Amino acid sequence: MAHRRIGCMLSGGLDSSTIAALVVKNAKEMGITYPVQTFATGMEGSPDLAAARKVADHIGSEHHEVVFEPEDGLAVIEDVIYHLESYDITTVRASIGQCPRLLSLVKLPLIKLPRYVLTFIVGMYLVSQYISTKTDSVVIFSGEGADEVAQGYIYFHNAPDSTKANTESHRLLNDLYMYDVLRADRTTSAHGLELRVPFLDHQFTGYYLSLPPSMRQPKNGIEKYMIRAAFDTGLLPNDILWRPKEAFSDGVSSQKKPWFAILQEFVETQVNDEDLRKAATTFPHNTPKTKEAYYYRKLFEKHYPGKGEWIPYYWMPKWSASDDPSARTLKHYKS
Repeated sequence: MAHRRIGCMLSGGLDSSTIAALVVKNAKEMGITYPVQTFATGMEGSPDLAAARKVADHIGSEHHEVVFEPEDGLAVIEDVIYHLESYDITTVRASIGQCPRLLSLVKLPLIKLPRYVLTFIVGMYLVSQYISTKTDSVVIFSGEGADEVAQGYIYFHNAPDSTKANTESHRLLNDLYMYDVLRADRTTSAHGLELRVPFLDHQFTGYYLSLPPSMRQPKNGIEKYMIRAAFDTGLLPNDILWRPKEAFSDGVSSQKKPWFAILQEFVETQVNDEDLRKAATTFPHNTPKTKEAYYYRKLFEKHYPGKGEWIPYYWMPKWSASDDPSARTLKHYKS
């Protein structure tokens, strides 16, 4: 499987849970004696932490939890944008915490429990930093790519037909390097880790995309139906296997106070109405339409002046009137 020790990112959603379960299963079959480590992140009480914990118990991994407070994320927004070289809204939201400076902001009351629990901070960058400095895992498996290949984003429920859904799936795959996979690639490689993304394996993607487009659409109101059905074998707890899709920045939050709402409240204090009114003049390319978008763009331009065209467009859900990328704005989002 690998010459170096392996571990898995684990959000408790379908994609990362399936990969982690398969890695643990195959590791045991191959005679690997060390426990596979899994890593989850979120605010206290977040859906992702609870779901990941359940998966880890089920598959028997050595589980680590990375817990953060909202103020810790807000303190490093500028550093996140600097490291990402992006002002895309959803990329920034999901990447808060991608900065070593966060380590100095957090108190670390480590408690010895049967499972290693690390009260730390948020984000793939710090998870990767922790893996690199505190463990000997080097090869890290992740569920990235499944949503693009298998039409897993919630907005695919709104696709007019299978042909347009197929076209959108291919577009997402072509642009992966600028958006969702950007976070995973930058944050793991920065700490000398080797990322593995099985859902983007060329043999898997080639086969899956060769199936009739109508088979790859959401079925019975459930996205990624074929993948769920294929692994309905006891590999995962049933409620995890059929768990509705969560956007990363929402899954790490509580439903009562989502991360994107916390960010919006914060930027209200950072951008005035006049700035937003003149946004088209200030930023003619990818003009910010919200104060959150304006704030991110302002910080990006501070470090990369005149480089706004690095980002060709804002990642937004298709077939939706929403001007916000959060899954919570779509009617198919679970209540």
